[in-house]
Amino acid sequence: MHTCRNCNQSFQTELALELHRDTCEDGQLLCEVCGERFQEGSATQDGWHYECPNEDCDGDGLQEDLYRVDDVRAATH
Repeated sequence: MHTCRNCNQSFQTELALELHRDTCEDGQLLCEVCGERFQEGSATQDGWHYECPNEDCDGDGLQEDLYRVDDVRAATH
C-alpha cells in the first residue's frame, strides 16, 4: 500500500499515489517569495527537494520559502 502523507488516503500502486498527489487538496503549497499557490506535485520531482514552479521565482525549500497552505492558515488565525 502507498499512502499520501498529506491526506492519509491509501493507494494500491505507486503510480496511483503519484497521480493523486497532483490533485490532493491537502497538498497545496504557498510560495512566500511570489505569493503563488500550487499543488505539491508541481514543486518537487523527488519528494525531498522543493522549488516554486513559477519560472520567474527563486523560492525553494519546504518551510524556507514554501509553506503548506494549511500551516499558513493556522498561523494567521
